[in-house]
Amino acid sequence: MNWEDLARALGLVLVIEGLLPFAMPSRWRPVLLRIASMDDREMRLIGLMSMIIGLVMLQALHFFA
Repeated sequence: MNWEDLARALGLVLVIEGLLPFAMPSRWRPVLLRIASMDDREMRLIGLMSMIIGLVMLQALHFFA
């Protein structure tokens, strides 16, 4: 993997992250407020789970491709 691949992946993450606020801002706002009210432990757990799921997906794509 080179820097161009990493930049493409980051760009794709930003596009996906922007979909919900763009498409449904009135529904996204309460979700954002709920996330902002979480304590650090809950936030870290969500971040850890997100990273694990992402790594599993990447490994599965690598294995089956």
